[in-house]
Amino acid sequence: MLWNGTYKKILDGIASGVFVFDDKLRVKYTNAAFRRSFSEKAKPKGSLSETLGCNEGVCGQSASCAFCTFFKLMNGVVKTREEQTETMRARVYLNNRTDMVSVKIRVFPIQNTKNLYMGITDGSYETEMEREMLSAKQMQRRLLPAGKVAGGVPYSYMYVPCLEVGGDLPDVYELDGQTYGIISDVSGKGISAGMLSAFVKAGFDRKQPSLSVALDTLNQKFNELNQDERSYITVAGVRIDRSAKLLRYAIAGHNAPILLKNSLGINEIESPAPPISNWFSGVAYKEYEMPFESGDLLVLLTDGVTECANSAGELFGIERAESVLMQCNSAEDFIGKLRSALTVFSGGKFSDDVTAIAFDL
Repeated sequence: MLWNGTYKKILDGIASGVFVFDDKLRVKYTNAAFRRSFSEKAKPKGSLSETLGCNEGVCGQSASCAFCTFFKLMNGVVKTREEQTETMRARVYLNNRTDMVSVKIRVFPIQNTKNLYMGITDGSYETEMEREMLSAKQMQRRLLPAGKVAGGVPYSYMYVPCLEVGGDLPDVYELDGQTYGIISDVSGKGISAGMLSAFVKAGFDRKQPSLSVALDTLNQKFNELNQDERSYITVAGVRIDRSAKLLRYAIAGHNAPILLKNSLGINEIESPAPPISNWFSGVAYKEYEMPFESGDLLVLLTDGVTECANSAGELFGIERAESVLMQCNSAEDFIGKLRSALTVFSGGKFSDDVTAIAFDL
């Protein structure tokens, strides 16, 4: 038999994805790298479409097949018996969803056979890494706030990572009838920053009513990670008590202030305190409070907003953020106008994660 156990073991051990199909586009074999790159579902089931999990039915029998690079490549080789190479966007399957990754495939007829063909995916490792990046991106999406109201307080937010996976994390939740808003920014970018932001999500005690105690606990947990001094986390947290009309807040090294728009204008709330890090010992965070009135707007920003740069190197700055806020009457209005202002200012190119949360008090 052509594909006996020995051949399968050899092909399963190579880094390139390999699949074999016949002149009816029925897949006869896929190796381990091919299945990892696309999906564990990508096992021989008959037609190429079944193997790749396509929902269009048998290859070549749907109107969509005319636009399928996979089908055109395989069918072209079958008709000409000549090798072809194509770079395409192929579907991979993550948590019952489809995403697209780039993959280069070389297809050629197998010598000394009448109707068998082999496909090899070059750069399977890169495809697999892109797939993992997509998976990490989806996981991070699930860490974001789900709704538009928490504890009776309407809110809106924006989260624009500059890479596939970001280091900012907005969070909004309710505890004992009060609304909590947390915004954090971790050092670094990409996967390492994404892992650290996931740590913040898991390590911040949402059952702790005191923001200062929650920050102290997060700092202790961070120090248990034994990170080097280049790693740190900045956090700004607010607790909104509607019945008492009190805003309580605590800050850990977060250099973009909290903004409160009221009848007198805009109040910049800052509280100097070190970030979550291993830089200092015996750090104790404090919680402060201030009153608010109905109709006030509360905004939390990361420095990706204030330090957003244009082509001339000029920074967006806190003054422009305040100017946008002065024009708005609701949290949703502010987030929409801020996103537009940042996009116009930067030309849509962000060098850092851009995150903001706004609350209608």
